[in-house]
Amino acid sequence: MVNERKVDIGALTLSIKEAGVGGRPLLLVHGFTGNNTDFDPVIEPLAARGWHVVAPDNRGHGHSDQPDVEAAYSLETFTSDTLDLASALGWDTFVLLGHSMGGMIAQVVTLVAPARVQALILMDTSHTHVDIDPELVQLGMKLAREEGLDTIVEILRDMDDPLATPAHLRLCATVPGYRERGENNTLACSPAMYAAMLSQLTEPHDRLRQLASIACPTLILVGELDNGFVAASGRMAEVIPGARLDVIADAGHSPQFEAPDAWFAAVLPFLDELATR
Repeated sequence: MVNERKVDIGALTLSIKEAGVGGRPLLLVHGFTGNNTDFDPVIEPLAARGWHVVAPDNRGHGHSDQPDVEAAYSLETFTSDTLDLASALGWDTFVLLGHSMGGMIAQVVTLVAPARVQALILMDTSHTHVDIDPELVQLGMKLAREEGLDTIVEILRDMDDPLATPAHLRLCATVPGYRERGENNTLACSPAMYAAMLSQLTEPHDRLRQLASIACPTLILVGELDNGFVAASGRMAEVIPGARLDVIADAGHSPQFEAPDAWFAAVLPFLDELATR
């Protein structure tokens, strides 16, 4: 059974979902404008394999605290929150899975605290910035600051979403409420977080050379239709020593929803191997 509760990590309070208390520590970190519901399909199955699974809402997302100043948001603050949450849970070490922006957070966590990360799973993420027209970035930041996220959600309905792969559109057409779920997740975010991270995620930067220092077992997952992240996933797999790359057929940016059987076929053997060590 999945439980929800609040955890005080010192700087603020995070809302978490968890299952399998007492099992091996596994932390799941969601992406930009997501929340812990992004892992609803996998929390209980992973707990059934002996993992204590914890999925937080990052600061500024979902039901976690939402500071109202942009300076409160960065990959570094998310990194600190992730490590502070693990400490609040009593975890000295843990396995870390990060999705999209959560994968970027997971990379930084592993780089700054390598002794704490037993193994790493990077899902549909990148070592570098997201390439978006700078004028659109400035418009998005302006709207978030001045009009709020409801206006942004309305505008995005009429734009070509780079993450709207055929796999995503299939679920929108066949699963009631799936499209609305994504919009509601965005509406549950802090406008200050949206503006701050839209700027930071699109500002040129690159961690690829640093990733060569990662020494823990690493699995890199990416949907084959997730065009913005396939090449970056391949580059990370080449640089991180011993990393495995699994390209999930007929999946886009959220393979845990779009191709769950293939997702589990990639993740469970990796985790089972860790469990036997």
